[in-house]
Amino acid sequence: MKENKDNLLDVLRTIFRWKKQIITVCAIAAVGAVAISLFLTNYYTGVTVFLAVSPDQAKPEALYNKGQMRTSYYGNENDIDRLLTIAKSGELINFMVDSFKLYEHYEIDPEAPKAGFKVREKFRSRYEVEKTKRDAIELTLEDRDPELAALMANTARRKIGELALKLIREGQEKTIRSYESNIANKEQLLHTLSDSLINLRRRYGIYSLEGQSESLTMQVAESESQLIRERSRLSALESTPGIPRDTIRLIKAAVRGLEAEVEDLQAKMSRFNDGMSEVGNFEQQYMAAITTLSDDKERLKQFRAVYEADIPAIIVVEEAEVPIVKSRPRRSLIVIGAVAIAFLFSVIGVLLLDTYRDVDWKSVYEGK
Repeated sequence: MKENKDNLLDVLRTIFRWKKQIITVCAIAAVGAVAISLFLTNYYTGVTVFLAVSPDQAKPEALYNKGQMRTSYYGNENDIDRLLTIAKSGELINFMVDSFKLYEHYEIDPEAPKAGFKVREKFRSRYEVEKTKRDAIELTLEDRDPELAALMANTARRKIGELALKLIREGQEKTIRSYESNIANKEQLLHTLSDSLINLRRRYGIYSLEGQSESLTMQVAESESQLIRERSRLSALESTPGIPRDTIRLIKAAVRGLEAEVEDLQAKMSRFNDGMSEVGNFEQQYMAAITTLSDDKERLKQFRAVYEADIPAIIVVEEAEVPIVKSRPRRSLIVIGAVAIAFLFSVIGVLLLDTYRDVDWKSVYEGK
């Protein structure tokens, strides 16, 4: 324990013996750090914060379900990840490079080799987008000009919203085109069904299944009953003496007329029965096609209304304001760090010199 104390005291003695040199080195480092830091350019950071909106808000159910389907207004983890992906996409970076002439601003020759790579890397080094612990998205953009830093941050946020909305609307356009194609096919099918139904009705003389079925049944029943009565009457009159022959002839004519009427009605009934199933089947298909076509047209109308509605993809929580305090360089930290490093290396240097002061470095160098 005593030996350890002695070693520590030896170290302290060495440091205090060289204190003037150590202080001189630290002072030189401090002066140099101050001089260098004064020439460093000030950078300012524009900060904007926004939230993701759920893409469900761009669906007809959100507007037309009358409360039957609850949709979340704010986006979930997947929606936030989608915005972060857009924020770091090449399309957004290219837009910022072109909009703010960053080749010129960053003093990069656009004709130089790898100029595109360099300008994008420089932009990325000053641009950051991340999710906060409260599920918001914070976008920061650093620049030497505080007004430009705020402007670029707000512009990047607006572009992120536009690109996110573009993706949503591209999906809506595909759905609308699908409905339009489906409606066109169903209208063609409906036209074909209508022509087939008209031809069947003409062939079988069917215009109303329910009405004609009841009417024909009643007519056949009445005609057959009347025919039976007239036949019975004719039979009775023929067996009765003294009935004028003209009366008999009139009744026979009436019977023949009723027989023809019954025969015609039975033929109509037979034809009606032959076509009833086929016509009924086509009528059901026709009505079902009308119903689905109407539903699709209403759905298409809703999708078009949502597509044309002004539904944002993001909600701005905080606009980027012109920063008044620089974000870097931290000159005090630079000076403190330089002094600390100078002190550390000075101490190590003097300890090494003191420890090996009795070594004949010439003989070591010459290998003796």
